[in-house]
Amino acid sequence: MLPRKSMTWVLLLLLLSPAIVNLSTSQSDARWAAKKRRLRDKVHKMFYHAYDNYMIHAFPHDELKPLSKSFTDSLSELGNLKLERLPQDYSGSALTLIESLSSLVIMGNNTEFQSAVVWLSENLTFNVDARVNLFECNIRVLGGLVSAHLLATDSTDRLGKGVYKNQLLTLAEDLGKRFLPAFNTPTGLPYAWVNLKYGVMENETTETSTSGCGSLILEMGALSRLTGDPKYESAALRALRKLWSMRSSLNLLGTTLDVSTGEWIEYSTGIGAGVDSFYEYLFKAHILFGKEEFWRMFHSAYIAVQKYFRHGPWYHEADMRTGKATYWQLTSLQAFWPGLQVLVGDIAAANSSHREFVYVWKKYGVLPERYLLDHQMLHPTEKYYPLRPELAESTFYLYQATKDPWYIEVGESIVNSLNLYTKVDGGFASIRDVTTMQLEDHQHSFFLAETCKYLFLLFDDSFLVEKNYIFTTEGHPLPVLSSWHDRLPETYIQTNRTLLKTGNQARRASSMSKQVCPPTTLNSWECSGQQVESACHVPDARSDHRCLTDDECGVDSSNCRRRSCSMAGYCGLWLFI
Repeated sequence: MLPRKSMTWVLLLLLLSPAIVNLSTSQSDARWAAKKRRLRDKVHKMFYHAYDNYMIHAFPHDELKPLSKSFTDSLSELGNLKLERLPQDYSGSALTLIESLSSLVIMGNNTEFQSAVVWLSENLTFNVDARVNLFECNIRVLGGLVSAHLLATDSTDRLGKGVYKNQLLTLAEDLGKRFLPAFNTPTGLPYAWVNLKYGVMENETTETSTSGCGSLILEMGALSRLTGDPKYESAALRALRKLWSMRSSLNLLGTTLDVSTGEWIEYSTGIGAGVDSFYEYLFKAHILFGKEEFWRMFHSAYIAVQKYFRHGPWYHEADMRTGKATYWQLTSLQAFWPGLQVLVGDIAAANSSHREFVYVWKKYGVLPERYLLDHQMLHPTEKYYPLRPELAESTFYLYQATKDPWYIEVGESIVNSLNLYTKVDGGFASIRDVTTMQLEDHQHSFFLAETCKYLFLLFDDSFLVEKNYIFTTEGHPLPVLSSWHDRLPETYIQTNRTLLKTGNQARRASSMSKQVCPPTTLNSWECSGQQVESACHVPDARSDHRCLTDDECGVDSSNCRRRSCSMAGYCGLWLFI
């Protein structure tokens, strides 16, 4: 028995402990809120350090050279867009300004947004003899204009009365029309390059990438919905369907192809450069336009990626025909994948891969362009870091999904590295070699369009409150509108559903309809304690689970891991025991 005095203290402690816990939690929440505000303000300063230096030293050219405080017309690689009322020999498209439009809105600077809209409305023209890369011009210029138009015409009245009369949409439609000659091929797959004034040039290359012809549907689809003219979406959709029809029996697509013959050129493939945004746009097009066709394509493609590319938390490359590994390497562009997995609902897999990217970032201070997984070393020539946004993007999505403060710490690490290694007096410079932190005189427009934007949203998501956006592969927000969604017939029933009962009420739900993989992320009340089949589930070849090789084993329904064949001849998660 405790003494009476001790009992009194125990009872008092029990009475006070909930209050102490609540006070501690409240103090902790206040500290995190203060930290997020401090980091938000830090990113805000980063953005304007980059933006103001561009406006002072490079505008109206394309991009800033921060070391020399000069400019580069980077769209000269795409084809030199030109501006009216300027000398005939001037080349430049104010690319960074176009790319910054939605970032200005997200950071609350409606005054600068209005000034930029007015300037572009009065000066930008696409009626020029300019050979542009269709993919890059689509995601950067068309996407930037369409997104800014939607932001200029939403219900917030961020522009002065009478200032905006759809000028950006007029520019976007003009550009979209100039894209269309690229689709005049025997296959419907577009050329990689098109001249804005004369169409496809004689002897133009017929080689393009999977991303190049399969990542046009968001911007061109949105343009069709806004103008009421279906030809832009139809061209992009025809190309996407043709590309999907070229997949292998494993549901894998290669990296490069010929638009005239429809034949693959490069069979080695993965989730990085040349293919990345193809996967991204399949799922985001399903969200934006509500087409079940996009979900079916993505679902099959996602299963194939998880089956043939995934090795633990990493993703290697493989031959699209056989599924056999070809290159064991991490590329910085792959860092977008965890963010996409968050949208799908595969949070566990997203977190696993994201942590490996963070490990490499912390190892070098930034994320190198290419890292050899089989040798655990840098690629000998691709050691650069051009201020890419993909890791910040995935960190933002994972924090939105989990609210785990660890992702805030990751964001803080990214912010600190950018300020420590890349900030210079004239802006932010790319890194030529991550082993020496030698700088390169280039501030890419996507640093303002994406890197700063995703970091800002990580710490302050007020722009997203009570709104629903998807972001293009260049970080331009497009609102999800019910009026853009395909209407389904009343008799429509989605496939692969599981009947669940909650009390006396029966309802249909599955990870397919919820787009969740694995299903463990579903709340228990949603499933009434029952297991829901995962969207990534691939059954074993035989119902009795017997096997001779790993190829006869599928993907586990509970955790999306590849099953293997044991020495006894049974499929299971033997590698994870």
